[in-house]
Amino acid sequence: GGWYQAARLLPSPNFGARPAGAHIDLVVLHSISLPPGEYGTGAVQQLFTNQLDWDAHPYYQRIRGIEVSAHFFITRAGEIWQFVDCDQRAWHAGASCWRGRGNCNDDSIGIELEGLEGLTFEAAQYDALARLCTDLVAHYPIRHVAGHEHIAPGRKIDPGPGFDWPRLRGALAAAPLDWPAGT
Repeated sequence: GGWYQAARLLPSPNFGARPAGAHIDLVVLHSISLPPGEYGTGAVQQLFTNQLDWDAHPYYQRIRGIEVSAHFFITRAGEIWQFVDCDQRAWHAGASCWRGRGNCNDDSIGIELEGLEGLTFEAAQYDALARLCTDLVAHYPIRHVAGHEHIAPGRKIDPGPGFDWPRLRGALAAAPLDWPAGT
């Protein structure tokens, strides 16, 4: 199936079936930290599994009750967590459009990087991301990589200007991938 053996598994209830004929050809990169700018709190894992204590931090009142997930989450130390089977539809993209197709959740794999929009990411995260993307490309017909900011412009800004697109492109140079313009 779509479970990645190198990841720590923590199944999320926030997923659904992909529509018939979905062609999994897109990786969407995100950034997240909870509370914003704080790392290693475990709150992202709690959010994706509907276990977050909404009263534990004032910021959580702004996101109270949301039910979201991603297929993967990569911590600052490069540890990979998986929440949703890649053959299923995670709830990470929201209103979105890429490659002339709307609703990117239907045919994408969502990867969250622990970080904050505009700030930089760690070498261990890029290394883990490159390994993960290489393995995904070997298993799925992935041909496109984009940020949340590219599939939902004006609504989302992650992973943001601190993400090193040339570094990732260089690590994945052997894969026939399309990248967002200007990255």
